[in-house]
Amino acid sequence: MSPPRLRFAPSPNGYLHLGHALSALVTWDAAYKLGGTASLRIEDIDLARCKPGFTEAIVEDLHWLGLTWPEPVLLQSDRFELYADAANSLRSADLLYPCFCTRTQISETATATDPDGAPLYPGTCRHLSNAERIERLERGDPVQFRLDTEAAQRRTGMLTYTRIGPSILDRPQIRYARPEWWGDVVVQRKDVPTSYHLSVVVDDAAQGISHVTRGRDLEAATDIHVLLQMLLGLPTPLYHFHRLLKDDAGEKLSKSRGSVSLRDYRAKGWTPEDVRRAVGF
Repeated sequence: MSPPRLRFAPSPNGYLHLGHALSALVTWDAAYKLGGTASLRIEDIDLARCKPGFTEAIVEDLHWLGLTWPEPVLLQSDRFELYADAANSLRSADLLYPCFCTRTQISETATATDPDGAPLYPGTCRHLSNAERIERLERGDPVQFRLDTEAAQRRTGMLTYTRIGPSILDRPQIRYARPEWWGDVVVQRKDVPTSYHLSVVVDDAAQGISHVTRGRDLEAATDIHVLLQMLLGLPTPLYHFHRLLKDDAGEKLSKSRGSVSLRDYRAKGWTPEDVRRAVGF
């Protein structure tokens, strides 16, 4: 058997904070305990928000923490053609459909929320006739492509994945995946030929990732990832979800909330050991 392979996959749309440090340290520690390797992957499909300067800062911060990884680093922005091929496979199976709805329209018509608390897409464009779809596509209306989750589940049947925790060395547990909770997720966005869900499963398979370590806030997304893995004939890794760091208001640390960055702590004189202590590692 091949040695275990893990990955840390930040998005370069801001500077790393203590929550990222915890996630990275968990990943490298798990790789050490399993006798495997940890790789760095840069998830930069959001071309509008991701900047090369942030990628350079990620590499600098992780090296400062004492972490190393095999080269070259995988950049998702170099792999759009591969993601498009995967989407075309789903399209050929009649599992994707074009969606012309705006966020405002979805918010106004949704009657439920997804596991992230966002308005659950009500399937409006799933019911468009082929003629209307063709007309709107030829007209050049802004479009994204969604997975027909109900049809996809009829193909796959009941889905499960293996979860390990709270320690990476604990006994694995089988969990049932519930992709229907997410509705018809976006597989190809309006601006790029992929989405977070699609690119993640394609790259985990391409890199031979055996164990996925990530925060508990991303556990629910595993339901969709398992479904896509089955549809695309890709392996399903083992999953380990670690604790989250929260601020004084009880909210998880995030770039969008302006959480203090690692480089800000460095400017204050913090050492890598100070960071490890701060995240309880």
